[in-house]
Amino acid sequence: MKYIYRNRGTCSVATNLELNDDHTIAAIEVIGGCNGNLKGIASLLVGMKAEDAIEKMKGITCGPRPTSCPDQISHALAEALAAMA
Repeated sequence: MKYIYRNRGTCSVATNLELNDDHTIAAIEVIGGCNGNLKGIASLLVGMKAEDAIEKMKGITCGPRPTSCPDQISHALAEALAAMA
């Protein structure tokens, strides 16, 4: 399943992702933000269960902001899982 999430409160503007039926992450692309860091995070997430990725990244902040790109990825994954149900 492909899913597009509009990020809020970060330099990145969107997270495009693809989940397999077993909830493993097939692909993630974050648009905007710190390019190299986000490519690295996306590479590490491929093959991981979405639930595990959410647990690891949810609540991470960036400086004084109440969210971050990894936190926004966790929100995108949670919404995608809900849409699969």
